[in-house]
Amino acid sequence: MRVRKIATAVATGATLLAGMAVTGQASASVTGDAGADARFHRQTIDWHGCRTGPDDETGAALDKAGAQCAEVTVPLDYRRPRGRTISVAISRVKATDPGRRRGVLLINPGGPGGSGLPRVLLGRLMPAVAARYDLIGMDPRFVGRSTPIRCRWTTDTPTRSAGPTRRTFDESVALMRELAAGCARGDRALLPYASTRNTARDMDVIRAALGESRLSYLGYSYGTYLGAVYTQMFGARADRVVLDSAVDPDVYGPDLLSRNDPAITAALRHWASWAAARDKEYGLGATEAEVLATVEGVDRAAAERPLRVGAYRIGAQHVPYLLFIRLYDDREEAYAGLAAEVRVLADAARGDAVTVPASLKETLDGLFTGSGPAEDRAGTPILCADRATSRDPERYFRDIQAHRADEPLFGPMTRNLSPCAFWPVTPVEAPTTIGNHAPMLIVAADGDTVTPYAGQRAMHRALTGSRLVTLRGAFRHGAYLAAGDTCVDTTVGRYLVDGVLPGGDTTCDKAGAPRR
Repeated sequence: MRVRKIATAVATGATLLAGMAVTGQASASVTGDAGADARFHRQTIDWHGCRTGPDDETGAALDKAGAQCAEVTVPLDYRRPRGRTISVAISRVKATDPGRRRGVLLINPGGPGGSGLPRVLLGRLMPAVAARYDLIGMDPRFVGRSTPIRCRWTTDTPTRSAGPTRRTFDESVALMRELAAGCARGDRALLPYASTRNTARDMDVIRAALGESRLSYLGYSYGTYLGAVYTQMFGARADRVVLDSAVDPDVYGPDLLSRNDPAITAALRHWASWAAARDKEYGLGATEAEVLATVEGVDRAAAERPLRVGAYRIGAQHVPYLLFIRLYDDREEAYAGLAAEVRVLADAARGDAVTVPASLKETLDGLFTGSGPAEDRAGTPILCADRATSRDPERYFRDIQAHRADEPLFGPMTRNLSPCAFWPVTPVEAPTTIGNHAPMLIVAADGDTVTPYAGQRAMHRALTGSRLVTLRGAFRHGAYLAAGDTCVDTTVGRYLVDGVLPGGDTTCDKAGAPRR
């Protein structure tokens, strides 16, 4: 299941907020973990340039920003530290004010499967933070430039709707079985060790190899689970921790989207109201209800006969996914992009020949050929290694059928099975129980479609030393630096720079959003 990385097109913050108190450094209740043996902690990091060749745009951008890159050696299996090793790629931009340097801030963009190397470029958007910390990016084990797992797929994501019938559900079962086999054929020996717990251990090796006694952390989406696991395992070594768009720690795993339908539906309605106010431009309907009827018509037509969109045929298994991935962001340009794509799908539903927008073509290329980002190919092994799930397709079908009436559009996608139902290996460790009182900051948007607000509050309850900052009236995934909200950005920045947490949970109202 896809939990996409936070976009890097983000905005900066402004002035400091008043009325916040410095919180004490409460000790964390953690499940201790010895991590790696000392030889990994003592390794020397060989820094070098980041660009790997003339076509490496990310490496070129990192080099231009003054970043350095390196590889850290870690055990494949921490239970056998003298066995096989793998490499984890990291990047670094040094603190711009070395005389006031506090330490290192490791940034994870989410996924699972998202590359962290380019996240050090966020320093230009948070200059006060970048002055005090060396910013560290990490491609988690088996992701990006780290030792890879080669899942042989012809799609860039397994996320599909089960569709309207038993036949379409069985087609999704066959696809998930095929994708699981594609990972087994690639690097089966690596699959048991793709877990978040091992990535947390890798983080602690990186901390030690950098010569740091403590590690500060900024994690988005899946990165919030990784950060919570790190504080659970190595709490005494965690410094200032920010978790943005937190996952529900009890739901996270192969079925992480199973409770998302209400949040996605609410965001779709919010977008439909926006589109209705621009009916003259997009022609999707003059009221929210009319726009939603247009969307339902697209879904219904795709169920009857796949829609001809460019070189591809869009079926009912694909329509909910195409809507969902465009509802990560409630900015004007994102909503306009979704409206343009729905217009194309609505025209195709009528049998018209359509011109495919570049954004939609890129998505369809990845969906049908696997030419897109490898995020889900790298992330699926992590989900499957973290938590076991049902291997009985009938369990998923019964669940989908039981919710068709109340979750007609997105439920067959969010409740559908994943490749983990056919995974060739089982998790070697139990999921981490999250529950400690380490001080940290959790940032949430109350209309988040990917990590719904109820789950973010569940993470907050589990981390009893945390403070929750809610961006109210925001239908988006990712708040700090991503929403362009001064209140959120200032609150997070003050914590990272000065160690000041709010005295209690607080809210920031999105500009233009009605109070609730």
